[in-house]
Amino acid sequence: VQLMESGGGLVQAGGSLRLSCRVSGVTFTRRHMYWFRQAPEKEREFVAQILTTGLDTKYADFAKGRFTISRDNTMNVVYLEMNGLKPDDTAVYYCNLHTLYPATPQSADFRSWGQGTQVTVSS
Repeated sequence: VQLMESGGGLVQAGGSLRLSCRVSGVTFTRRHMYWFRQAPEKEREFVAQILTTGLDTKYADFAKGRFTISRDNTMNVVYLEMNGLKPDDTAVYYCNLHTLYPATPQSADFRSWGQGTQVTVSS
């Protein structure tokens, strides 16, 4: 399985970014997709998840109303649209996949991670 995150960068507070994650080596349409993030010296935390069909999504409280997860099952890509970015959103963002769709996803539920994409929000 390969997870290729992209789209990070440096943005001013209040700005927007769209992250992408291209997945290969697995049947994408049979995997629920997730975004996590890890800020310096902090634990990796859940950001958002999306069902295989795209018909259900869930967000961490800090992401509600600002972030939108979506997926393109024809392209094997999951997206994270981030608006109203804050300096506290500065982190490495990772995508991942799972056959389960837990109510409270934890980093420990996933076996391996890609390299992620760095998001830096300046004040």
